[in-house]
Amino acid sequence: MSFPDTRAAASSALHTRTGGLRALLSALLLTLAALVAGPATAAPIQVTDILGRTVTLPGPAQRVVLAQARHFQVLSLLTPDPAAILAGWSDEFKTSFAPDYQVALQRFPSLAKVPVVGRHTADSFSVESALALRPDLVVMTASFAGLTAGQTASESPIIRRFETANVPVIVIDFFMRPLENTVPSLRALGRAIGRDAQSEAFIRFYERHMQAIAQRLADLPEDQRPPVFVHAHAGSTDCCNSPGVGTFNEMIRYAGGRNIGAGVLKSATGKLNFEYINASAPQVYVATGTGSRAAKGLAIGAGVDEDQARASLKRLIESNHLDALPAVRSGNSHGIWHAFNDSPLHVVFIEALAHWIHPDRFQDINPADTLREINTQFLAVPLQGAYLVDLPAQP
Repeated sequence: MSFPDTRAAASSALHTRTGGLRALLSALLLTLAALVAGPATAAPIQVTDILGRTVTLPGPAQRVVLAQARHFQVLSLLTPDPAAILAGWSDEFKTSFAPDYQVALQRFPSLAKVPVVGRHTADSFSVESALALRPDLVVMTASFAGLTAGQTASESPIIRRFETANVPVIVIDFFMRPLENTVPSLRALGRAIGRDAQSEAFIRFYERHMQAIAQRLADLPEDQRPPVFVHAHAGSTDCCNSPGVGTFNEMIRYAGGRNIGAGVLKSATGKLNFEYINASAPQVYVATGTGSRAAKGLAIGAGVDEDQARASLKRLIESNHLDALPAVRSGNSHGIWHAFNDSPLHVVFIEALAHWIHPDRFQDINPADTLREINTQFLAVPLQGAYLVDLPAQP
């Protein structure tokens, strides 16, 4: 009678178990290595900016310098933690949009430590300070880069200096040609920071609302565009600043109105005299502001409630002797946040204009609901306060 060799069996079992453990350990190490090496070995990202340039980044940007800090709110549309990727910015968000900055600071306290590399103008911007922050992306507009229509990026000294230092620059625009450049700017920035899905989601939202406006006005005859007076930065200067050609004029036309300033102002903004405004008999009056609580300015935006905004709108109309305008007498006078104009959030501005200019065609459209939807679905720092307000008819 023979007996099994138990030592050989034990040895075989031990070898099997050891081999299995080695395989498991090897698999775990490979997985860990892949996780660690993932970002470093990510495929390069190619971004097409509004100048038609193809800009290559080694991976999603993690250290972004905003040449104009107003675009922080664009980042806020695209990523849940815009502060985490902000390496440097200008000081304009802290100064020109101070109430909104305070709200953002409460949400992201680290913003207080973000280095400032200039004000909001190119002559104050320090390329050396920006480079010292080791950015992997710089974001600016064509006008900030010193480029006019038809010029290429190679003609911008600022862009050339960053490119010489191997720092990618993308050029975006929500102001000079907003109806043309908003979507490609969103797409470029979203791709550059690795947030393609979020940028495409907002683009779908934006295009759906913009197309709805265009469709309802498709059959609008030219002679049914009522005169509109947009009182820019109302009360902060002598009466009365108004848009001429360009940004606001495009928005007013898109919303089905006729900008009274475009008839005499050949620049983006200018001043209209009191006699011209009265003679134009605007049917819609829109004052803009950026949250100023000065005695003469329009109080609107972060930290302002509707009663405060309405009271300041009434006060500035009276102080500028505009209470006899047809728009004011009929109850078609309004206040709105000026900073809607230089971001994709101008969709709220245009929707509000359309609602005010053609209430019969846009009775069911509520721009306040659109803003609430943006706050809920997209913005990392929601806009909290009165950002648009109406004034009842004046006796």
